[in-house]
Amino acid sequence: MLWVLDPNARQGLAAQVASQVRRGLVDGELTAGDLLPSSAELAQVLGVNANTVLAAYRSLRDEGLLEFRRGRGVRVRHDAEHDAKVLQAAREFAEVAAEFGYTADHFPELMRRAGATI
Repeated sequence: MLWVLDPNARQGLAAQVASQVRRGLVDGELTAGDLLPSSAELAQVLGVNANTVLAAYRSLRDEGLLEFRRGRGVRVRHDAEHDAKVLQAAREFAEVAAEFGYTADHFPELMRRAGATI
């Protein structure tokens, strides 16, 4: 997987690292159980501070996509591939809804009208 960051992008570096991991999950380049590089290793390759990578990893852990294991590194969770796809769709849904003035309060009704059964 090729990691590319743009220091001039509107999105912060940690968010870009997290986006790269999410993209890898959605595209199938990362799969359940895959070991990610340590924050220090990835930071050196990307030319950023290790805390930047660690912040990205933590946000992905909080999303339920990664798991940290002391002495075993950072791995993709077993159900992360599915979660990543659903989270990506939810982000896109929220972005489109926001463009048309909808808020999170409108989401249940929009989902019902879309025929969602969840």
